[in-house]
Amino acid sequence: MGIPDVIDRWVQQAVHEVLSPNWEPTFHPSSHGFRPGRSCHTAIAEAKRHLEEGYEWVVDLDLEKFFDRVHHQRVCSRLESQVGDRRLIGLIRQMLKAKVVMPDGVVVNTEEGVPQGGPLSPLLSNIVLDELDRELARRGHRFVRYADDCNIYVRSERAGQRVMASVVRFIEGRLRLKVNQAKSAVARPEERHFVGFRLRRNPEDGGVEVLLSKRTEERIGRKIRELTPRSLGRAVAACITGLNRYLRGWVNFFGKSCTEGVVRTLHGLDAHIRRRLRALLLRQWKRRRFIARRLIRMGARPKTVWRRVYEGRKSLWALSHCGPVDHVLSKTYFAQQGLLGLEQSYRAMHAFIAPSQLELALG
Repeated sequence: MGIPDVIDRWVQQAVHEVLSPNWEPTFHPSSHGFRPGRSCHTAIAEAKRHLEEGYEWVVDLDLEKFFDRVHHQRVCSRLESQVGDRRLIGLIRQMLKAKVVMPDGVVVNTEEGVPQGGPLSPLLSNIVLDELDRELARRGHRFVRYADDCNIYVRSERAGQRVMASVVRFIEGRLRLKVNQAKSAVARPEERHFVGFRLRRNPEDGGVEVLLSKRTEERIGRKIRELTPRSLGRAVAACITGLNRYLRGWVNFFGKSCTEGVVRTLHGLDAHIRRRLRALLLRQWKRRRFIARRLIRMGARPKTVWRRVYEGRKSLWALSHCGPVDHVLSKTYFAQQGLLGLEQSYRAMHAFIAPSQLELALG
């Protein structure tokens, strides 16, 4: 990661403004990364169309340390095909070879790669990988690329293995890049992670579902644990505010493309968040007799509360899912405290309002 200073960033942005109008119209339609009017959502929508057309195996290609391995001469050669000003090419070459100052003051020379973090890097990466796009299109492959993540869709596993071998030869031989064999695979789309999603054909109706990938589910789980730590040194209301800030952005991004099958996952996440908040409240109420008294004041049945709170040697986490606690600190309670519901937000985002019935005037 090479972060340019203010002046370098300003110069890179100026170069980007000059190059982008010339290169952007030439990029392949199946390239979606860092382009105006395109995003992860357009990428997954195109991938979904390929599955609907019967291409149910994916060749998932992972380029190893792509931004660190881009060959400078190849970048400049590609630029020279459309840029006639040698001074501009020389300026870009200087940007590519700019030295990097490490945190400890050591200066490192840059012999290959495109420094990440600058305005020009995404455009240069698309210029380099556009050659891959054109080769895949020439071969007639169905593919979707987002930055250095490329998925090729084929009809069978055998065809996928054949495509994988030939495309790897092209990438490593022609583009001088390295394919990460450990992370690349030929598999069903539901087993792979692509821009945060996975695709699956519904066994009941045969439709293609867009779901959260396992990696995305693991990340949201870690983030929820981070935002609801056991040793919370502030009010639960402040914790809910922090949760809402993150969850609102998360569901607005992932909920936009996911289909109805994701509701079950969102329902589970909502329940997990509420249980962690219950455990935090119980920890703040401290002693069990204080917990029991608080639950009774909030409407729980006294006999049931005293029995369940003192039943065995339960941890606060186990106690957070017992009957009286679930009843009092319910979904409605947390909604009143302002907690955002992922499932509810998703349904509101995809709500369909039927048009009113037309009334025909009769004779």
